[in-house]
Amino acid sequence: MAADHETFELGDVRLQSGVTLPAARLACKTWGSLNESGDNAIVMPTFYTGTHVRNEGYVRAVPALDPARYLIVSINMFGNGLSSSPSNTPPPYDGPRFPVVTLHDNVACQRRLLTEALGVRRIALVMGWSMAGCQSYQWGAQYPDMVDAILPFCASARTSAHNQVFLEGVKAALLADSAFADGDYAAPPEVGLKAFGRVYAGWAYSQTFYRERLHCELGFETWEALLRDWERDHLEWDANDLLAKLRTWQLGDISANARYKGDFERALGAIKARAILVPCTTDLYFPPEDNAIEARHMPNADLRPYESAWGHCVASPGRKGTDFMRFLNACVAELLAG
Repeated sequence: MAADHETFELGDVRLQSGVTLPAARLACKTWGSLNESGDNAIVMPTFYTGTHVRNEGYVRAVPALDPARYLIVSINMFGNGLSSSPSNTPPPYDGPRFPVVTLHDNVACQRRLLTEALGVRRIALVMGWSMAGCQSYQWGAQYPDMVDAILPFCASARTSAHNQVFLEGVKAALLADSAFADGDYAAPPEVGLKAFGRVYAGWAYSQTFYRERLHCELGFETWEALLRDWERDHLEWDANDLLAKLRTWQLGDISANARYKGDFERALGAIKARAILVPCTTDLYFPPEDNAIEARHMPNADLRPYESAWGHCVASPGRKGTDFMRFLNACVAELLAG
């Protein structure tokens, strides 16, 4: 895990579940500086298997994310091994005993970091890929008077039933490893972690991606070589951390709180921020149809599907061989100009 970050101590945090997480903390990385008005912040939460290190790929590839003009803040999500997580929390909330954390909890604590530690008064843009994009929606609904614009790409405002089924599949692959030992493993459950990665790879790219052998553009001669790479990548993650974030993902719903009481359309309608919603046309778990439904209920949303065979991974930071980063840059520039 990376060490080039700062840590914000939150103290004891009462979560939506009613459990209090003691000595909670968020890790973050910043680029640029805050202006005198405190309103030039761009917030980039992290995605499922990402940290601020991966998000830096967007800062490098998207010229509109200019540290000379903006304070860019990448905040690590709870459960990713840098912020409070099963792998770094002492008893009684270590490992499988780590409490349920929602996106609402994440964003509430992110707001504290921004206002208390960095002096941010207003946010120019919240943007992100996948679960980071889900947090962009969450920011817009949770703090509608603080956010000027949101840019979720390959994401959704509520985790769909089909997305739930996908997540149950990868979870089952991990839990089937006897070495997992109900989360109290003595050593990493490598068989389960490898299975988790192999199942995930089938969803991360589209059918067309594999049919047209686009994995060759990533340096993999066969799809089996790609799967082995996904195995290696997931061996680097703590199993309980993966499951904690997966639980957060499954609970994703901008209306699941006391303010909206499950009224999803009302929550979407409350998002005042200017929004550009960017699905990939072949994303298997954040399909454009879901974003189209969201856009109809958001007062300032523009739906812009991106045509690609790369599926969900078209937006992966540092991805080469596609025009997605140029497309993303245009969206960022438009929202910031507004």
